[in-house]
Amino acid sequence: MLTVAYLANQFPSEVEPYVGDEIEELRSRGVRVITGSVRQASAAAETPAMGHAPELLVLPVRPLVLLKAAWLAVRRWKRISGLMFRVVCQGREGPWARIKALLHTYLGACYAVLLAGQKVDHIHAHHGYFGSWIAMTAARLLNAGFSLTLHGSDLLVHGAYLDTKLESCHFCLTISDYNRRYILERYPKVDPNKILVSRLGVELPRTMAPPTSSYCKQELSLLAVGRLHAVKDHAFLIRACAQLRARDLPFECSIAGDGPERGKLERLIRRFGLESRVTLLGHVPRECMDSLYDRADVVVLTSRSEGIPLVLMEAMARGKIVLAPGITGIPELVIDGQTGFLYQSESMGDFLAQLLFIRSLLQTSLTCDASYRAAAANQLNWVRHAAQVQVSHNYNHKKNLQAFAELFMERIVPRTIPQIESIHEDSVLQQIQLPVQRHRDLPVRTDGADAVAGARSCTVLDV
Repeated sequence: MLTVAYLANQFPSEVEPYVGDEIEELRSRGVRVITGSVRQASAAAETPAMGHAPELLVLPVRPLVLLKAAWLAVRRWKRISGLMFRVVCQGREGPWARIKALLHTYLGACYAVLLAGQKVDHIHAHHGYFGSWIAMTAARLLNAGFSLTLHGSDLLVHGAYLDTKLESCHFCLTISDYNRRYILERYPKVDPNKILVSRLGVELPRTMAPPTSSYCKQELSLLAVGRLHAVKDHAFLIRACAQLRARDLPFECSIAGDGPERGKLERLIRRFGLESRVTLLGHVPRECMDSLYDRADVVVLTSRSEGIPLVLMEAMARGKIVLAPGITGIPELVIDGQTGFLYQSESMGDFLAQLLFIRSLLQTSLTCDASYRAAAANQLNWVRHAAQVQVSHNYNHKKNLQAFAELFMERIVPRTIPQIESIHEDSVLQQIQLPVQRHRDLPVRTDGADAVAGARSCTVLDV
């Protein structure tokens, strides 16, 4: 039986349900998957809905494991000597980054000890953070294959030692065409054939009937969903709400999520006197999200860095109008003016202009003039329906999960090379070129053409 060790920085995680889904999809295909987490997950995450506790936990490390890891690293030093040379002598990383990389190399040896005797064929790391260095080190020590998945910040913001990880991996999965282009431009030595696009997706609502305009109020309802972290930049949204209030425009704004920025955001809300307009809802269970989406007129995203957020897919699948920054892979999902609306990242003027344009369409749908009312309603209905078609065709959870497993099974390298504990082991293995299959196209297109073509085939008026 093919055995894969699947390592995440923290598993299970409420904000990363796709990790558990990928594990279960591989298991459904007969793969033995050993779940691992670098750190202990929160108690809230270890629920039946989010999956059980990981089989292996790297931290904290038991003293006996530390001793065994040191001995393993000494015995198989030649397998990781290149990594040590990269950390100590190459690159432009600072002293603290190098010290952490050395520590993570030791943790990789500890992880290898935990996996010893499991006959692991392949180790996959989800995200390119420090857990991927641990997985890569363990794979070398165990003579196993190695791969990783890259999302957003782990590639675009915190890409420490990614050159080595990308050169060492048998293949790398990433969630957007933008990410793939970024990798190949930033790391030109990497073989393009092993950088594969594997898109995420969301569960589709049971009914996907074309939505119709139902706006019947003067107050604009905004919804933002995401962890209260600096990179999500909810402070930008609160400042935008202050601008709306200064223009005496009626609105309400709900922000679902929790995190380290909550105190700062609460102070900002008080500073602008927005206590009656902006509400921090805290963590909202997934089963309660439908009611929030139903109430919202516009779902907004104000992040400075993203992959392709699931929240946008969820909103669009429900036929909601979305407004998001035109960064990274987001324009692959949100086609401006067709499946949603984009604004120039961090531009308050452009954000407000787009938001007021959407509001004008909503308000026009209330006008007494029948022709203007019909035109505005048709334009909004076109965007809503095209958004649903985009998600259904290109960001369908079930289809994309199957495509992930197919890519993974094609590229995985079974454990066929025997363990040879000789001084010449690494020099021999370096001469072996394992065949790599060419990248199979995913069964769906992501340039938006399918969404537009599908939407145009439906009875939705284009204005």
